[in-house]
Parts: sequence; structure tokens; C-alpha cells
Amino acid sequence: MGHHVVVGAGRSGLAVSRHLAKAGLRTVLTDSRSEPDAAAEAALAGFGVLAVWGAHPEGILDEAEAVVLSPGISPSIPFIRLAKEKGVPVLGELELAHRVLRDRADGSRLLAVTGTNGKSTTTDLLAHLLRAAGLPAKACGNLGTPLIEAIGDAAAGMVYALECSSYQLETVADFHAEGAALLNLTPDHLARHGSLEAYLAAKQRIFGHQSPADLRVLPAAHSELGEGAPGQGALATFGWSDPGGPGAWCDGEGKLWMRADGGGVEALVHRDELLIPGDHNVENALAAVLLARHGGAGLAALREGLKTYPGLAHRIAFCGEKNGVKAYNDSKGTNVDATLIAIRALPGPFVLLLGGTDKGASYAPLIEALQGKLRRLVLLGEAVPQLQRDLGALPHDVVPAFDDAVRHALALAEPGDQVLLSPACASFDQFRNFEARGERFEALVKAWVQHHGSTIQ
Repeated sequence: MGHHVVVGAGRSGLAVSRHLAKAGLRTVLTDSRSEPDAAAEAALAGFGVLAVWGAHPEGILDEAEAVVLSPGISPSIPFIRLAKEKGVPVLGELELAHRVLRDRADGSRLLAVTGTNGKSTTTDLLAHLLRAAGLPAKACGNLGTPLIEAIGDAAAGMVYALECSSYQLETVADFHAEGAALLNLTPDHLARHGSLEAYLAAKQRIFGHQSPADLRVLPAAHSELGEGAPGQGALATFGWSDPGGPGAWCDGEGKLWMRADGGGVEALVHRDELLIPGDHNVENALAAVLLARHGGAGLAALREGLKTYPGLAHRIAFCGEKNGVKAYNDSKGTNVDATLIAIRALPGPFVLLLGGTDKGASYAPLIEALQGKLRRLVLLGEAVPQLQRDLGALPHDVVPAFDDAVRHALALAEPGDQVLLSPACASFDQFRNFEARGERFEALVKAWVQHHGSTIQ
């Protein structure tokens, strides 16, 4: 009996190795890192998987039945080219998981999302909408849990909200999603794909093998993203005006609408009822609604789900409101560009928390974005001198300690304001990572919401 070769010891590679070992298949994992990852090596040993570190030796292809490629590994590396020359089948984790799922024939479905930007939020929101409708749903794929891991102990009839990266899609063959969305496309990963055209072609593979009973979702303003795409899925679009056919849109008054295939126009919610801010998140919500409706969610559940989705953790995530003041956690805003996105997404006025570990970039680009939106800056952490150098002309207070800074910001805010943690800095001066920083912010906001006095502890 031959063996399977898994290339790459990231989360996908480990999940594939675990799956293959549990299925009783001899498995060898190879990773080019010269030093083995201790945790990964221990996990692999527990699965009974042989690990080869530092190179991809050609000899492990002898008698190999298949090679399973992790998304982070390019299919163009010499080892993979050699495998193909030897006639060894090469597939990615996504394709393997899809085949396992379809072989079960247990009524499970795939609703898949790709695009350069917004795919994690759209995928997570899609799962939220499905669950609001009482449907069993899991968010998985590129945003965290590999599909091969998600299907491991899942019940029959599960609906998988699946984020797909171009790296995952370039290795699919028989992959079929009952609903699929391509949100947008801007130049990215060109070093891997070689050209924008090749990058688009990889993304379009999400529509492969769709039948007319399936759904293809595209942005109304960029119909070219569907040109030449495989599959026969029925088209629905999302955008900023009534498409005149199946689709979802936001009108000039901020109201979200949907028209399903063959159905009438249905009102959803006003964009101000969404907890996730910004035009980009309106588009994400419209795409998610179309997929969720196709997946079986009713209108009442869609409306409720749209109004209750808090956003991905630490990404402009709504985390509390009191006396007309809303608080948002964008702890993942660890650089100036990310903070600019958060500023543009919210209407203001802001009390904006900035600071942490300085990364060396100028903070001056924030000045223009804050025009007409800023109530006050609260500067904190080790980066205070650099922040004052670049932003000192703006109204600001310096409160170095994180907890004190958050309490001060909440006390400063007036009805209609947003208190925004989007630090434009790393977290390592006071926290182990941005997640811990965001969690502390949310705990302080929760205490503020629940407290009836003038101060919080």
C-alpha cells in the first residue's frame, strides 16, 4: 500500500494529516522550514504521521498515491512539478475536503465567498444569517478553520459558509458550491499568480461545476468579473441601485432591498441598523443576504440577523452603546492604513484611541481623514512621542496606560459620538497581541455599559 504526502505544516496541512491518519492512510508530511515546529511535530506524532523538515525530498514521492498541497505552498515549486511528471495526483486541501463531503451525500451544502477584500466578514455574516434562520451552519475556510477540519465531526445537513482564497481555488478540480460570490478584485498576490488575469481566473474557479439551480453572486458595477467564468449558476448582483433582476441593493436613502429570482422586491433593513459600519460592509451584507436566502434563510431571519451581527472580532466590531455613544473595537488596526479604513467606515464624531508600539511610519495621513469627524484623540502607550510629533496640532489628551485611556475616552464622548479603538500601532508595549488588547477594550466597554455611576473600574 502506498502513502499520501502532505506539503506544508500550517493549519491546513495539520488538519489534512489528521484526517488522512484517522482514515487509516499512511501519511508523510514535508515542510521546508529547517527547524521543526515543536507543537506541530508533537501533533503529527500523535496522529502517527511521519514529518520531514528542511526540504521536500524527491524520494517520498516513490509509491505516493497522492500529494495534498497546503494553500500557502505554490503549485509551481519543483517538488510539485516533479510529482505531476511522475503521475502522482496533486490536489489542495479544499478539493480533498470537497470530495470527502460529497462522498458522504448527507445533504450538506457549500456557500462560498471569495474576493480581494471583505470575504472574511461576508463569510462570517453569512453563517450568522443562516443560524438566525435556525439552519445548522459553520463558517470555515480561509478565515480560520480549514474545511477538512470543519467537516470532521459535523452533523448531516450542515451549511458551510466557506471563505476561499485564490491560493485555495487555484488547485480545485471538481469543487462545486451551491452558492458562490466573487465580491471584488484589486491587484493582489501577483507574485504568486503572475498577472491580474491569472489572479481573476483563480478566483472564478469558485463558480466551477455550478448548475442553473445554483447561485452566482457578482457586484453589479463590475460585471466583467463574471466574463469567461466557468459554471452555469444563475446570476444575482449586489450594488447601489435596483438591478432590475435578481439581486440586492442599497438605495439612495440607505434602505437595503432584495429581489429573488422570480420574486417581488422585499425590504430588508436601513443601513443605520447594521452594526458593521461603512460602504464596504453594506456591500458585504448585500452579498451575504443573497447567499443566505439561496441557502434557505427566510426574510424575517435575514432582517434580524443583519441587525444583530457584531462584525468579526477586533475589526471595527461594535461592542457596546450607552447614552447615544457607540464603542467600536478595531484593535486589528495595527498600522496607519488599517486605521484609515476604520475612520472612513464610521460617520463620526470620534473619540479615537491611538497608540501602542510604534512601527516607524508617519501618522500624518490620519489628519485629512479626521477632518470634520474628530471630537478628540486619546494618545497612549510607547508611541505617544511619535503621535504627538505628527498629530499634536489636533485636539488630544495623553493618557499612557491603556485602561485609563479607554475610561477617559468613554467619559469624553457625547451622545452621537463613536469611541473607536483603532491604534495604528502594534500592541506589544502593554499586551501580548492585538487580540488581547481588543478583548480588554471590550471588557472595559462592557463595564461602562453596565455601570450607572460616573466612573468605571
